[in-house]
Amino acid sequence: MDEEVVTESRKETEVAPALVSVHPDGHYVAVAVGPELRVFDLIGGCAASLVDDSVDQPFHKDNIRAIRFGANGKLFVSAGDDKTLKIWSSQSWQCISTVSSEKRVTAVAISNDGLHVCFADKFGLVWVVDLNQPSRDKKPTPLLSHYCSIITSLEFSPDNRFILSADRDFKIRVTNFPNNPLNGAHQIQSFCLGHTEFVSCLAFVPAQEGPHSLLLSGSGDSTVRLWDISSGALLDTCEVAVKAGLLESNGKAEEHDHAVTNLCTTLDGLLVAVSIQSLRGIVLLRCNVSAQTLSVAKVVSIAGEAFIPTCLANNPLTRELWMVTGVSNLPGYNYPSLARVLVISGIDVEQEPVVLGDNKIPGGEKLLETLQGTASVDDNAFLVAAEAVKAAMCNLLIKKQYPSENREYRKKTRNDRKLKE
Repeated sequence: MDEEVVTESRKETEVAPALVSVHPDGHYVAVAVGPELRVFDLIGGCAASLVDDSVDQPFHKDNIRAIRFGANGKLFVSAGDDKTLKIWSSQSWQCISTVSSEKRVTAVAISNDGLHVCFADKFGLVWVVDLNQPSRDKKPTPLLSHYCSIITSLEFSPDNRFILSADRDFKIRVTNFPNNPLNGAHQIQSFCLGHTEFVSCLAFVPAQEGPHSLLLSGSGDSTVRLWDISSGALLDTCEVAVKAGLLESNGKAEEHDHAVTNLCTTLDGLLVAVSIQSLRGIVLLRCNVSAQTLSVAKVVSIAGEAFIPTCLANNPLTRELWMVTGVSNLPGYNYPSLARVLVISGIDVEQEPVVLGDNKIPGGEKLLETLQGTASVDDNAFLVAAEAVKAAMCNLLIKKQYPSENREYRKKTRNDRKLKE
């Protein structure tokens, strides 16, 4: 009975961080918070009208855990705890396909040729959807598995040769993406091993010349690491929480308070924006591609409000970094979904970045009303939201250690055993 109460309590307090994604041509900005998907048309200066004939509103019935645009900008996907992945045309904002998952979805990726969508579920299985299938309700096919380890991030390499999957068990798997993925992906290129806590995010360093083999990863161990995926070799490690003054070197006791939550490349990979739990701002890393090193370029602080980013997205055309903070189902507050959007301009090696005021954000007041909602939120709510995200991330991604007697009890009360009985 006690075990059931604990499980139910954890379920009630489970929250999802707000997410942001920017169209590769800077046409649209999308924000997901809770089950809500909000898209703003920067060219038209208005909210995009999403149409999904398969369901009534809302489009998702539970927390959205992953959103992203395809590399060519024609597709957008959203997926999450309602065990549903939706594929949208970003030209008409019509939902062109709804895919059902057996388990809750934790990560998504779109192949760079736009022919396949992959998603990972909470049990560590990666599925692939062939977009050439004629039916609207497409069937996913198993692609690969991490064997009961929650997958936190999926990425296709820029040349489409590999699909990368990161998990809570500290590892990054580099798998050859086959010509016929519906038969499964059985050839592993390498493993990138070195993180000491869950891997939270992945991003490729755009290659101006040569192979697309340099990968960045962020982790619960408060580091960003640079890898060569062809061999799995660790090239450099940057202790970003230490460099930002959040954590003393080898300060193991506070690691989980300063997990790297998101990262994205800017300036063709010369700079890397990093968000860290507890940091009111971002860290900009300088990536030296020829020397294969990482170093801190600057820390950009956000003054005047309690803003700790939960997700980042880059607009390569304008060199603007979009950030969102927020959470679903904020405990203790009557906010079904809480989001705040900020933009940093002047992302440059030499130039000093500037956090734009609300009146200078592209899209202005209309954009903020669309992506944030119209409710006025007190500043303290965002601090509570940051703590709620931190607690949810720890509950989900940090493995719990149980005494031997508890482990035996949990084995006996597993759901699959109950079904057999």
